[in-house]
Amino acid sequence: MNVVDKSWEVQKNVEERAKNIGKGKYGRVLKMARKPSYEEYLGIVKITALGIALIGGVGFVIYWLMNYLPGYF
Repeated sequence: MNVVDKSWEVQKNVEERAKNIGKGKYGRVLKMARKPSYEEYLGIVKITALGIALIGGVGFVIYWLMNYLPGYF
């Protein structure tokens, strides 16, 4: 098999895979997906920021307890 035949075979495989992108088990989800509105995006950002701050606060409290509580015992 020469280079040209091999390249045609690869091209056919790529085209077959591209045809089946929206037809698999995730096809329905991809068809229903849409860009969020500004309000939805802002809500997601707020909830994410709150979660990150909460996890950071818990981490800071644990760090503080690990550094300062052993001195009292």
